[in-house]
Amino acid sequence: MAAVRRLPLIGVRSLALLALSLPLLGGCDDTAKAAPPPPASPVTFQNDVRPILETKCIACHGCYDAPCQLKLETAAGLDRGASTEPVYKQRTQAAAPSRLFIDATSTADWREKGFFSVIDSTEGLEASLLYRMLELGRAHEFTPGEPLPDDIQLGLKRENQCPTPERMDEYAEAHPLGGMPLGTPALTDQEFATLRAWLAAGAPPGSDEVQLSADEQRQIRAWETWLNRDGKRQQLVARWVFEHLFLAHLYFDDGSGRRPDHFFTLERSRTAPGKALVPVATPRPNDPPGGEFWYRLRPVKGTLVHKTHITYALSDAKRQRMETLFFAEPWTVSKLPGYGEDERANPFTTFAALPARARYQLMLDDAEYFVRTFIRGPVCRGQIATDVIRDHFWAVFQEPDRDLFITDPDYRAKAAPLLGLPGQEGKLIDLGPEWIRYTHRRNEYLRQRHDAYAVAQPDGPGWDSVWDGDGDNGNALLTIFRHHDNSSVRQGLIGDYPLTTWVMDYPLFERSYYNLVVNFDVFGSVSHQAQTRLYFDLIRNGAEQNTLRFLPAAARKGILDDWYQKTGKLKLLISYADADGETPTAIEYHSATPMNEFNAGLLSRFAGINARPDPINRCGDGDCVRETANALERRVETALAPLASRTAADLPVINWMPEASLLLVDGDGDSTVYSLLRNRAHSNVAFMFGESLRYQPEKDTLTIYPGVLLSYPNFMFQVTAADLPAFARAMQAARDEADFTALVERFGLRRTETDFWQRVQAPLRYMEQHEPIQAGILDLNRYGNF
Repeated sequence: MAAVRRLPLIGVRSLALLALSLPLLGGCDDTAKAAPPPPASPVTFQNDVRPILETKCIACHGCYDAPCQLKLETAAGLDRGASTEPVYKQRTQAAAPSRLFIDATSTADWREKGFFSVIDSTEGLEASLLYRMLELGRAHEFTPGEPLPDDIQLGLKRENQCPTPERMDEYAEAHPLGGMPLGTPALTDQEFATLRAWLAAGAPPGSDEVQLSADEQRQIRAWETWLNRDGKRQQLVARWVFEHLFLAHLYFDDGSGRRPDHFFTLERSRTAPGKALVPVATPRPNDPPGGEFWYRLRPVKGTLVHKTHITYALSDAKRQRMETLFFAEPWTVSKLPGYGEDERANPFTTFAALPARARYQLMLDDAEYFVRTFIRGPVCRGQIATDVIRDHFWAVFQEPDRDLFITDPDYRAKAAPLLGLPGQEGKLIDLGPEWIRYTHRRNEYLRQRHDAYAVAQPDGPGWDSVWDGDGDNGNALLTIFRHHDNSSVRQGLIGDYPLTTWVMDYPLFERSYYNLVVNFDVFGSVSHQAQTRLYFDLIRNGAEQNTLRFLPAAARKGILDDWYQKTGKLKLLISYADADGETPTAIEYHSATPMNEFNAGLLSRFAGINARPDPINRCGDGDCVRETANALERRVETALAPLASRTAADLPVINWMPEASLLLVDGDGDSTVYSLLRNRAHSNVAFMFGESLRYQPEKDTLTIYPGVLLSYPNFMFQVTAADLPAFARAMQAARDEADFTALVERFGLRRTETDFWQRVQAPLRYMEQHEPIQAGILDLNRYGNF
C-alpha cells in the first residue's frame, strides 16, 4: 500500500471551511513542506483548476450535504464560498433556501445571506481560506497505509468546523491535522503550485456557461412550446409533468446509449422562452408561483455528482407518448386548481380532471426514475430517513387494468379525498394533530380499499394483477437497497429473496412521490420532516398490505407478525389498519413459505423483462455465474458467489463489513467493479428511532453484484484476479475484528494510501464505460476509517 501525502479534497470538506472538527491525530509527520515552484505558464480555472477540483475535491463538496455548504461542482459554487449554517439540521422553523442559481444571482447576494469567500486573496495568500486549508493539509503526513487515529470524526455524525477567514488562525491552532483534504493524502506539489498560482493571480473566475448545439436548441424549443401551450387542459397537463420532472437531470435520448453532451432541469421561469431564464424561487415546485411564469429547460452546469444525477430521457417519441396518453380521450377542466395548502397536500384531487390511466402509465413507463427520486433524493439521508424501510427489497406494480383507482370512477371519487399528505404545516405544535388526522384518513382509505377489492375481485388477485412491463419494459421489476449512508434503485431483481416485496398501485406510487419529493422541503422544520417520514411509514405498510393480498389468506397473519416482531406489534395495534385476512388469492401455493414462493414466481413469470438476472446471490444449481459475464467477471463471480446471501451467523466477517463497499478487480487485461452490500436485519422497521432495540445483526446478509450500486462508498477493497481466491478465503476465515483488520491490511484501500486518489477514480471510469448516462462522481464524505 503506497505512500502519499493528503491529496486535496479541496472540496472534500476541504476548502477552508469544511474543516470538520478534527481532533489531532497521532503518528503524523509535522514537518511543513517548502512551497513548490510556480507553473511555467499562466493558470486558468477551466484548464488547470477545475480538473483538480474534479479529481480531489468534488468527492466531498457537492449536493446539499457538502460540508459548510461549499459546493464545488461549478465555478459559481466556488465563488459563493461557504456558510456556517448546515442544510441538514433540526429546526423549529423552516430556513430560507440556499440553492445555487436559484436563491441568489450574485456574489453580493450570497454575502448578504451569510456566505463568505474561500478564495479571496486580495490581502495576500494568507487571507485565502482555500490556500490556508490546503497548506495546513500539506504540513502533516499520515502514516501511509495505516488507519487514521480514532479521534478523527468522519461520516454523518461529524461536526463540521466552518471557520471564517478571520478565525482561520484559531482553527489551525485547535486542529493542526484538520487541513484539507481531510484524512487523505494532500495535494501533490504540482497541484498545490497550480492552485497557489491561481490564487496569487487573484483567482481569475471560470465560466459555467454551456454551449448548446443546434439540435439541442431545436429540442428545447419543441418541449417548451409543448409545455407552454394555451388552454386549461394543456396547462393542467404541463403542471403535472413539471411537478414530476423538476428533480430530474433530463437529456435528449438519441437511442445510442452514449452520454449526451448536456443534461437539463425543468424550471418555472418569470421569463418566456427565448429570454434569459429567471427562476421562480419557491422552496417546493408546487408552492404558489406568485405571478406569471413559463416552463423552461435550463442546462445543468458544472460537474455531475452521482447522488444527485437522477436521469430521465426526453425525445420526440416521449413527447408524443405524453400527448397520446393525456389527450387521446376527451376530458374537460372548468377551472384550474390553485396552489393552496389543500391543492399541495392532495395531488389526487388537484389533478382529478387528468385521466388517471395516463398519470399512472407515465410513471410506470419510467418507474426506476420515479422510485429513485424518493429513495435516492434529498429526503434520503441518515437513519431517520431510512429506518422506516428494509435494507433490501423488491418492488413491482399493480397492472393498470386491475387497479380500481384507474378503472372505477366511483371508487376513485370516494378514495381521492382520503389520500392527502401531511407536512404542509411546519409548526412543531402541529406535529401531533396533523399526524393523527392524516393517519385516520389513510386507514379509512385502506378499509374502503379492502371492501372495494373484495367485491370487485372476489377470487383475489392473480399474476395478471402484476404489471408485466407491457411485455418489454424492465421498469416493471425493481430492486431497492437502502442503508444508513446509501440508497439505490436498479431495474431487475437483485439479491436473494427479500423479506418483503412491495406491490405498489397508483395511489401508493403517487403518494410516495409527492410525500418524499414534491412536498419535501430539505430546508423545512423538524415538524415538516417528521410528518413526511412518519407518513412514509404508512406508505410502506400499505405496500406490504397490498402484497399480502397475493398470499394465502391463512398465512397472512403469521407473515405480518414476522414483519412486525416485538415493538412492531404496538404499531399494528394503534397505527395501521387491519390487513385483509379473508379474501382469497388467485395464485396457487404449494409450500410453507409463500413469500418466497411469490418471489420465485416473479422471477419465473417475468424472466423476459428481468434486466439483471442474479445467479450470484441465488445460486441454486452450482452455476453461480451470469450468462453475460466476461472472462474477468466469471473469475470474480466464481470466487465470490460462495460468500453471497449467507447470514452473519454463518459468515462472521459480515459483522465488521461496512454497509456499502466496492471491490476493485484488475486482471486479464481488464478491470471491473463489484458492489458489496451488507443488508441489516431488523425485527421491524415501524419506528424512526431506537434501531438498536430492533436490530438483529446475526441475520445480516451480504449481496454481491457487478457495478456501482451506491453513491457513498463506505470503503473499497482492491484485488488482482490472481488474488481473488485468497480474498474469498480471507473473507470466509475471518472470525473476529482482528481477522477483519488483517483482511483490510492486505486488500483494503485506506484513506492514507499514497495512491488513494488514483484508485478511487476506478468506479467513475467503470460507470463511464458501462453506463455512461448514469455516471457521476461518488461522494467520499462517508468513506470509513478501517
